[in-house]
Amino acid sequence: MLIDWFTVAAQVVNFLILMWLLKRFLYQPVLDAIDAREERLTQQMQAAQDAQSAAAAERNEYERRNAELAQQQAGLLAQATADAEATRLRLLEAARNETANLRNQWQEALLKEQQSLTQGIANRTRQEVFAITRKTLADLADTGLEARMVAVFIDRLQTLGMAEKVQMCTPAGQKACQIVIRSAFLLPPSEQKALAQTVRGLLPIQPSIRFELEPELLSGIELISNGHKLEWSIAEYLAALEASIGELIRTALATNASVSPPEPAHV
Repeated sequence: MLIDWFTVAAQVVNFLILMWLLKRFLYQPVLDAIDAREERLTQQMQAAQDAQSAAAAERNEYERRNAELAQQQAGLLAQATADAEATRLRLLEAARNETANLRNQWQEALLKEQQSLTQGIANRTRQEVFAITRKTLADLADTGLEARMVAVFIDRLQTLGMAEKVQMCTPAGQKACQIVIRSAFLLPPSEQKALAQTVRGLLPIQPSIRFELEPELLSGIELISNGHKLEWSIAEYLAALEASIGELIRTALATNASVSPPEPAHV
């Protein structure tokens, strides 16, 4: 069979033209579409990876913030617990101090009340005892007691020192001297004479002596001269004894007050 080379050549040319046309109008758009699709898929995969990375980063940040928040909550809870404990201890200490202060105030008030009551009883007892003593001595006073009282007073006059004798004298340049002798009862003439002789024997000048009654004197005699008074009476001894007992009572109360109250027990 003979080959028609023209036909072969024409078919070859037609095939080449067909291939170019297919490539130009069919394969290239398909390839471009495939490339575009691959590019789009690649971009979508990259976007998905980026989104996954962002999600992972957000998750990590969320977990980190949760950890920080949990740590802060734990710190705040610990601080609140410590503050509550400190407040409890402070309030407890304040309550202890307040209780101790109230106990001390109560003890001091009780001690003062006890001292006041004790002092009142002691003073009342002292007053009653000495009032009874004075009343008894006043009831028992008689001429015999007065005579003995005069003798004791004369003995006291005879033991006077020079300074007391000078005080009994009138000022220099005067010759008159007025002496008043007082007693609770009217002294007998013999007792008055003995007293007058004793007084005149003590002074360098002869004084005028006047005897007076003084019911307020309790078994005693007083001598008044030149504004100076010399006295002796049982009341004087009673007053000295009463003052001594009063001072003893005050000292005892002060000693008891100086004793510190016992320490309060801790709550």
